[in-house]
Amino acid sequence: MSAPVCAIVGAGDGLGRALAARFAREGYTLALLSRSAAGSEAALAAARHAAPDLEHAYHRADATQPAEVQGALERVAAESGEIDVLIYNARGGYTLREPLDMGFDELEDIYRLEVIGAFAAAKAVMPAMLQRGRGSVIYSSATAAFRGSATNPLYAIGKFGLRALAQSLAKAYARRGVHVAHVRLDCTLDVPQVREWLGEQFDVEQTANCDDVAETYWWVHRQPRSAWSNEVELRPYSETWTC
Repeated sequence: MSAPVCAIVGAGDGLGRALAARFAREGYTLALLSRSAAGSEAALAAARHAAPDLEHAYHRADATQPAEVQGALERVAAESGEIDVLIYNARGGYTLREPLDMGFDELEDIYRLEVIGAFAAAKAVMPAMLQRGRGSVIYSSATAAFRGSATNPLYAIGKFGLRALAQSLAKAYARRGVHVAHVRLDCTLDVPQVREWLGEQFDVEQTANCDDVAETYWWVHRQPRSAWSNEVELRPYSETWTC
């Protein structure tokens, strides 16, 4: 019997790495999607370290290009087997500007990344999940999905759309056995980029540990179907709540 498959879109060196390791430890074959092999290098290494006997693999796909996302996930299913868990972990950047200063191209780009790419991923994997009557689709998000921003409206608009997509999919397809969850990270993650950015001001107690966050993703996937979560929020004990 082949191992179950977990696909991660946006498998970087922070949360993507932690998620790859966590699901690999549970016997899942990891399919890691990002724009470049270097982008998934840490996650692929973590999966191979956690489960060296499984055939984990990188697949190139730009999350802003829906055809690439769909094509890559279809190849995963053909080569490794139907996908049991899809984690969409791609996100936009923190581009500070006032709302009226947003460019049309910027708005389109964030929508393609946060919403169209997320939909393309779901459209690629959910029909087979529905046929089997089981599967998990988990979207990495942020508290920006709940509130607009005077200084970073692009991020908020993208996450608002992602939350609407996740909720719509859950309402339509949970009854047919597919669990869709929207995980809101109301925190700063302890990732290499944040450590580099903050330098000497970095305080581990003020951030969320990616391995700890990955535990909740695994818990969400393993929830009994009589008690599923759609909205899940995570923050470290030290976080000042923003929502």
